[in-house]
Amino acid sequence: MLQPTRSTSSEVAHWGADLLAGFLVFLIALPLCLGIAMASSFPAIAGIMTAVVGGVLTTFFGSARLTIKGPAAGLIVIALGAVTELGQGDTAAGYRLALATIVVAAILQIAFSLVRAGALGDTFPSSVVHGMLAAIGVIICSKQLHTLLGVTPEKAGPLGLLAQVPHSLSVANPEVAIIGVGSLVLLFSWPQLPWPRLRKVPAQLIVVVLSIVAADFFDLGHEHQYHFQGRDFSVGPKFLVELPGQLLAALTFPDFSQLGSSTSIKYIVMFALVGSIESLLSAKAVDALDPQKRRSDLDKDLLAVGVGNLIAGFIGGLPMITEIVRSSANINNGARTKYANFFHGVFLFLFVAAVPWLLARIPLAALAAMLIYTGYRLASPAEFVKTWRIGREQMMIFATTMFVTVATDLLVGVAAGVMLKILLHAINGMPLANTFKPRVDVEHDGDYATVRVGQAAVFSNYLTIKRALGQLPGTVQHVTLDLEHTNLVDHTVMEKLHELEQEWQLVQRNLHVRGLDQHASLSEHPFAARRRKLSQV
Repeated sequence: MLQPTRSTSSEVAHWGADLLAGFLVFLIALPLCLGIAMASSFPAIAGIMTAVVGGVLTTFFGSARLTIKGPAAGLIVIALGAVTELGQGDTAAGYRLALATIVVAAILQIAFSLVRAGALGDTFPSSVVHGMLAAIGVIICSKQLHTLLGVTPEKAGPLGLLAQVPHSLSVANPEVAIIGVGSLVLLFSWPQLPWPRLRKVPAQLIVVVLSIVAADFFDLGHEHQYHFQGRDFSVGPKFLVELPGQLLAALTFPDFSQLGSSTSIKYIVMFALVGSIESLLSAKAVDALDPQKRRSDLDKDLLAVGVGNLIAGFIGGLPMITEIVRSSANINNGARTKYANFFHGVFLFLFVAAVPWLLARIPLAALAAMLIYTGYRLASPAEFVKTWRIGREQMMIFATTMFVTVATDLLVGVAAGVMLKILLHAINGMPLANTFKPRVDVEHDGDYATVRVGQAAVFSNYLTIKRALGQLPGTVQHVTLDLEHTNLVDHTVMEKLHELEQEWQLVQRNLHVRGLDQHASLSEHPFAARRRKLSQV
C-alpha cells in the first residue's frame, strides 16, 4: 500500500525559505509548462496540470527533498510522436490515445519502484544519455524555429524541418518574428548582464511580460492583416496560447482502445524507460547539488513519479519527471525541504484558476524561444567538447546516439549507442561472457575488506560490483576495490566509483580503488576508460 512520507518539525521550520523558492520556481515553470505542452501537441493547459500534480501530490511520496516534478523538454519528442502516430492526422484523437500510453507507462514505473529498479540510474552509460538529450535538443529546435518565425512548415521529420528553415526565414511573419527573435536574444543575453541582482530575476518571466506587451502592441488578439515591404501578412489569436474558459473543461480522459497496437506498446516502453532513466539521473544530479549532501531513495522518487504520471495521464496531463533545470533553480533560490515543490504547484494552480485570461495573451513565439533556448542547452557545443575530452570512443557513442535518434527514432538511437559501446568494449578487451556479469571475489576481516573484479568492469555489469560492495557488513569501514585483473574499466564505472567514494565519505566509510596502474587511460580525463596494457595481458 502506498504510504506518503511524514513531515518533520525541521521541514516546517523552513517554510518561509521554501515558500520563496517555490514562488520563484513557479515563475520559471509557468511559461515552460505551456511551451512544453505546445511542442508536444498537447493542449497548453496540460503542462500546467502536470506541474500541479507533480507539486501538490508527489511531494508526499518521494524522498528527493529538493527536486521539482513536472513536464520536461526531454519527453517532448516522445509525447509528440505518440500524438502524431496514434492519431494519424487527428490530433484530438491522438492526444487521448497518448494519455492511455502514459497511464500504462506510469503503472510500469510504479512496478519498477516496487522491485527496486532505481539502480537503473547507475547502469545507463552517460555518453548515450547525453547523446539522446542532444538529439532531443536538435529535434525541439527543428520544429520551434518555424513557430518562432510565425511560419507553418510542411510536415516532415527533424532533418526535413531543419532543411525548411531557410525558406521560413524568407517568408517569416515580421511581427511574430520580432517577438520570437527578441525573446530568444533576451534569453541568451540575460545571464551575461553585469548586474548580479538583476540576473536573479528569471529571464523567462521577463520574456513573458515583454512578449505580452509586444503582442498587445501588434494587436495579436484580433484577426487582421497588415502590409510590409510589398507583402501581406495575417496575424491573430492563432499566434497566442489557447486555454479553456474553465479548468474543469480541460479535463480529458484517456482512450484505451488501441493499447494492444504495436505503436502504443512502443510509446509505453519509451515513456516508461526514458522517463524513468531521465528522472533517476536528474534526482542523482540534484542530490549532488544539495548543500546538506542528503541522499535520496531513488526507488521512492521513482514511485512518486509513477503515481504522478498515473494521475496526470488520467486527467489529461503530460508525463512528468524529476526536472533538473527547475530543481537547480529551486536550490539556487534557497529551498530547504520538499515543500518548495509543493508551494510551486500551489502557486501554479492559484495563478491558472485566478487569471487564465492573462496566460491566453502569451505569444506562441515567446514560448518557442524558451524551448529553442532549452534545446540549444541540451545540444550545445560545450556538450560535444566535454564528451570529446572524456575520450574519442565516448564521442563516437555520443554522436552515433544523437544522429541515429534524429534520423530515425529515440529507441533506435539509444539502442545504437548501447550496441556501439558494447562493440567498442569487446574491441578493447572485454570478454563477451562478462558483458553482464563480471568475476567478483570478496574477502573481509573485521574493519577491512577487499573486492576483486576480474575480466571487465563496465556499465552493463556495474550493478553486480555495486551489489557486492553494498552487501559488505556495516562493520567494514575500509574497502579496497581491486581492479588489477580487469582488461577494461569503462568511463561509466570510473564515474560511478567516484560518486560512490563521495557517498561513503559522508557516512565515514572509505573506498579505495587500486590496480589501475597497469592500465592505459584512453584520454587525460580523470574518469576516462582504462584498458589493460598489452604487456600486462
